[in-house]
Amino acid sequence: MNMTGTFADDFARSRPVAQHCTELTWRGPRPDERKGAVTAWIRDLSSDMAQELGQILQGDKLDVTISEPKIMTGAEVFEKIGPIAINTLLRIGSGDQTVLLSLDYATAVALTDCSFGGEGAKPEKGPSELPRSAGLLVEQFAATMAQVIAMAQGTGEPARGDVLVRSESVVRLKPFSTEAEISVMEVSLAQGGSAEWEMLLALPHERLDELLPKTNSNRSLSCPEILGSKRGDAYAGLPLVLEAVLSEIEMPIGKLERLAPGDEIALNIPRELPLRIGDDVFAHGVVGTFDNHMALRLTSVSHSAVRSDQGAARARFRGAA
Repeated sequence: MNMTGTFADDFARSRPVAQHCTELTWRGPRPDERKGAVTAWIRDLSSDMAQELGQILQGDKLDVTISEPKIMTGAEVFEKIGPIAINTLLRIGSGDQTVLLSLDYATAVALTDCSFGGEGAKPEKGPSELPRSAGLLVEQFAATMAQVIAMAQGTGEPARGDVLVRSESVVRLKPFSTEAEISVMEVSLAQGGSAEWEMLLALPHERLDELLPKTNSNRSLSCPEILGSKRGDAYAGLPLVLEAVLSEIEMPIGKLERLAPGDEIALNIPRELPLRIGDDVFAHGVVGTFDNHMALRLTSVSHSAVRSDQGAARARFRGAA
């Protein structure tokens, strides 16, 4: 076919305009690359989860170990989990990719104890009902793990990972069929050598490669209709740490060295608390409650410290001294 004249020129000029969705164009690793890719992915995933989940728990540094995927049938996975557990379906990315996260009640209670400054020891007998505080912690854990898994794909696009649904019955949840081949990864969390907690991640084996980092050279091209982002906003999904500063005080070093349990320190709490990103004040707000939790109701927001489209931010309270 020979194209000449104006039509050929117009065709040539139109070619760069075409953009293709990353989900349609990426290729997974070749068979000879796959084992190394999975090992590297697990290593990076373990490191990232240790850092992110460690911010939820108090105490020593958190160590996370994820096992190599083990192939089981769906029925074997259901039997391993048992009739009652905390089963959460995580959504990874903008498509229909899901991952099952499962842990028992005793582990959830131990993690909750650790998050409140306890030793995190598992009770000999788990509770018959999940305490509300443990349920909230599991939701936070699950959402964080979903986000870490999504970001580990390395698409160059804003990562999306969230919680779809939770059920005590994995059979009722129906994350996959009983006949399907399932990749199961055991996740071990340890802190300070005295506390260790176990949970598992599971997904259809045929879809494991979709979680691995993308290797195609066209991954920088975006698909705004699916991803809901603009080209060039590759860091829009990067989480930032916001600090709501309750009070700041000055204290001589000599007095600071003499502090002991039982001492009282007066705090002057302002009506509006500053919300910071690093040393920059991002917003101000008043303290209140929301859904039985301490909350900050924003009264003013300034985008000089960070662009407004830089994605989700996780806020935590601290008393600064």
